[in-house]
Amino acid sequence: MSEQVCRECHRIINGQTCPICGSSNLSADWSGMVIIIDPERSEIAKKIDVKVADKYALKVR
Repeated sequence: MSEQVCRECHRIINGQTCPICGSSNLSADWSGMVIIIDPERSEIAKKIDVKVADKYALKVR
């Protein structure tokens, strides 16, 4: 199974529901990836409103 992205929080997941927000609204059509390691100190995490360390898609269609 290929990685999908939650359309609500943009988290890249391997499953049917997002473990962060619980949404099952997923997309396989996405581009760009950012890996957030320390969301507390990351300026990028603040810009994209991320509170949990993980992989996130930059654009979801």
